[in-house]
Amino acid sequence: MGAMGAAEPLQSVLWVKQERCAVSLEPARALLRWWRSQETGPCAPGADACSVPVSEIIAVEERDVHEKQSSSGRWQKMENPFAFTVHCVKRASHHRWKWAQVTFWSSDEQLCHLWLQTLRELLESLTSRPKHLLVFINPFGGKGQGKRIYEKKVAPLFSLASITTEIIITEHANQAKETLYEINTDSYDGIVCVGGDGMFSEVLHGVIGRTQQSAGIDPNHPRAVLVPSTLRIGIIPAGSTDCICYSTVGTNDAETSALHIIVGDSLAIDVSSVHHNSTLLRYSVSLLGYGFYGDLIKDSEKKRWMGLIRYDFSGLKTFLSHQYYEGTVSFLPAQHTVGSPRDKKPCRAGCFVCRQSKQQLEEEQKKALYGLENAEDMEEWQVVCGKFLAINATNMSCACPRSPGGLSPAAHLGDGSSDLILIRKCSRFNFLRFLVRHTNQDDQFDFTFVEVYRVKKFQFISKHVEDEDSDLKECGKQGFGQICSDSSSCNYLASRSSWNCDGEILHSSAIEVRVHCQLVRLFARGIEEVS
Repeated sequence: MGAMGAAEPLQSVLWVKQERCAVSLEPARALLRWWRSQETGPCAPGADACSVPVSEIIAVEERDVHEKQSSSGRWQKMENPFAFTVHCVKRASHHRWKWAQVTFWSSDEQLCHLWLQTLRELLESLTSRPKHLLVFINPFGGKGQGKRIYEKKVAPLFSLASITTEIIITEHANQAKETLYEINTDSYDGIVCVGGDGMFSEVLHGVIGRTQQSAGIDPNHPRAVLVPSTLRIGIIPAGSTDCICYSTVGTNDAETSALHIIVGDSLAIDVSSVHHNSTLLRYSVSLLGYGFYGDLIKDSEKKRWMGLIRYDFSGLKTFLSHQYYEGTVSFLPAQHTVGSPRDKKPCRAGCFVCRQSKQQLEEEQKKALYGLENAEDMEEWQVVCGKFLAINATNMSCACPRSPGGLSPAAHLGDGSSDLILIRKCSRFNFLRFLVRHTNQDDQFDFTFVEVYRVKKFQFISKHVEDEDSDLKECGKQGFGQICSDSSSCNYLASRSSWNCDGEILHSSAIEVRVHCQLVRLFARGIEEVS
């Protein structure tokens, strides 16, 4: 067989284990296929045909035929065997990816070299793949296994894929964030964090903050239009819940995440900015929780000595206290979105809802820019007053192993909105029913005391601090279209909660939240549909 260009199909007869196989490579489809072949005549692929997209090949290596092999191998009977190994992705259960290897044998050295050269040229053409990464490892997070997980499960795969790395093992809180502000990141194709959601949050704040600083954007301005970062973030899960990884990949498996990084997957996700009195408090990508989840995280911080069981202990204690909080929530509905929180259409890889919602949001912003439609000041705000056991805002499903559906199963990763969930004061038994539904397939919003809205911006003022934060309240009142129907029953309550912002405590109860559509990119592709 003569040499041919990488754009032309390639088909040969090679040996895989003890099977004689027809092997084809179609560059136009970017697909490598092989199937059992008869000794005589051409053979069409049957139901047992195997295939792997070129985009999911990790590396191709020339095989040393002098390595010790099983004596049953067909190649042993060849006079001068030559071989190459294709390292690739293999899908396992529960959205996990595994590293697989397939070795192809032939007695024709030129043929093997042709396959090697053709496959390597195709891999070189995949420009989305990272070549040089900056890796932050949190040695203390979760169960303290971050360094071991990286060295055992991730580093060998990066080496196989010829990815070079610079590794920083963090020694104190916010080190990753500070480092990203200080160093030149131009030489890196991405940032990888090994740890839990807290470690990811550090890297997120560093990447977003550095990008805004370079662009001359003041992030303290609540209406600032933030500039998306070109640096992708990879998450190697080594924490206690790994909610963000679970919600974007479908599993919290380190090998799976490493393979998504290697193949250069890219997923744009929304980020919410949280402000208080024109000061940026934090960014959030998963959960903003007031009341139940705020009290839970605040109590658990006092019990770090208990380890991971502190979350269960604090959760039970918070549930039994059954504390409610009074306040006012005002929000702008996300009218640009094409989905709704209760449509039972979860966000999946290649999500149509995210793509279409982003397009409609951009059209909406263009019209406002040219004065064709009312600006945000004049949009129709909605207001809800009352006594709440919990107020949750989720930018993603917030799924985790304990809650496979998450807090909002149909929340979307990149539609420019947040699902605002209001749980009004109810009996302890009813609240328990609501919490239990997070662990099963039942509709957790199907209660009279639960309301859910898809929003692009919201504000909250605790009754306890309404007078102190009158400026924020006045800002929120502009254009309000609905008057609080519960004002007569809004009695003064001395206590107030804290906000749980992706696992970190915000002590300011009065906040202003804005969703920034697809602000950062992860090395992920979204949860794939199970075929």
